[in-house]
Amino acid sequence: MAIELNILHWIYLIFIFLIIAVMVMKRDTSLVCVAGIFLLGLFATASLYQSVMGIFNSFIYAIKELLGTILIISIITAMSKGLLEAGINEVMVSPFTKLIKTPNLAYWVIGILMMVISWFFWPSPAVALLGAVLLPVALNVKLPAMGVAVAMNLFGHGIALSSDFIIQGAPKLTADGAGIPVGEVVAASVPLVFVMGIVTTVAAFWLLKKDMKSGALSAEATLLPIAEGAKSDVKQLSMGVKKLIAVLILLFYVADIIVMYYAKLQGGDATALIGGTSVFILVMISLLSQKQRGMEKIMAYMIEGLQFGFKIFGPVIPIAAFFYLGDSAMVSIFGDVLPQGSAGLVNDLGVTLANLVPLNSAVGAITLTTVGAITGLDGSGFSGISLVGPIAKLFAVSIGTSPATLTALGQIAAIWVGGGTLIPWAVIPAAAICGVDPFELARRNLKPVFIGLVATTIVAIFLI
Repeated sequence: MAIELNILHWIYLIFIFLIIAVMVMKRDTSLVCVAGIFLLGLFATASLYQSVMGIFNSFIYAIKELLGTILIISIITAMSKGLLEAGINEVMVSPFTKLIKTPNLAYWVIGILMMVISWFFWPSPAVALLGAVLLPVALNVKLPAMGVAVAMNLFGHGIALSSDFIIQGAPKLTADGAGIPVGEVVAASVPLVFVMGIVTTVAAFWLLKKDMKSGALSAEATLLPIAEGAKSDVKQLSMGVKKLIAVLILLFYVADIIVMYYAKLQGGDATALIGGTSVFILVMISLLSQKQRGMEKIMAYMIEGLQFGFKIFGPVIPIAAFFYLGDSAMVSIFGDVLPQGSAGLVNDLGVTLANLVPLNSAVGAITLTTVGAITGLDGSGFSGISLVGPIAKLFAVSIGTSPATLTALGQIAAIWVGGGTLIPWAVIPAAAICGVDPFELARRNLKPVFIGLVATTIVAIFLI
């Protein structure tokens, strides 16, 4: 039975719609989120100074919740920088260059390799690790640079980032918003990720081949200089040492996967294992490749990684701070201010909606795909992803089902749109490495991603 909604519920609901509207207008949501936190605090405590304090405390709450995710991405970025400067990335991908004999193989080998590496390193570092080495190989077998960029985008910033099975940064954000374990979101996302990935990459491949056959796209026409900084001049290690380090890195991560399986590590524990291993690898690379400056380079790489991590997650903190108030953070920050019998603002709204509007799985799936896509319009894919969890929970309570599938669906839509496949300023890493126009790359991705979202939404309807 739904409890009677009070002013806090209505403020929270109004600001959800305001945040979505601001995202549609492609404006920053930080101001709206801060205003929402302030008003919730003001009406909850009837105290001006406590509501002002609540803004800061909600930011601290969000940072505490996100710190593990920020740190793991920072560490992996730092390690990737070390690999790139030492030239070890070339050794790691060189066995795969022997498989690239035709344009078709180039598309799928580069794409699948990008996906696997992105699961461990995240897509932006993976683009740097792979692009400079594999782009010339692809061009030699007549796959246009645009084809390489599409493959890296869809497999890396699409499949790998939207699933995020290993690092679990995206599932962490959405699971927290929905108030469910990370493992549930990851498990629910598996079939949706495969449907989205297969449909989108096959559609993109078919369109690419069609344009290559008609002459609208060719390797010669798209050959542009590789982005400055894509290759490193630092190569102090012998080939034998590079090969040894590459093998050791592979063995370390394989060992991590085995330990995760047998020790049943998930979420933060799995992230901690990957993070600790990455720090160990970073130290090893720095000491071996930089000689006398090795100890100093460890921190230099870490600083670069932290700058990247906070740059990516900086926009996430205000919006996450607001949406955490929809669950347990409200009581933690402002005290016992919810009505008697309240299960949190989001749960209360969901129960009320269930009593007012007869919802079904189709309406829920379409809504979550739409909301996810809208939150990705800012080109981050992460700044609005915290919105997906609360809305999924709201609809799940109304329908009477688990929020896991709806949460995973919204996560996939948000990251495919904003994480680096459709928004021009989000595809810049891959476009720069391949020397193609980011607007043209986003335009080429549009149709395959749209087809994939439609197919994935239909499948989700039957899974909810």
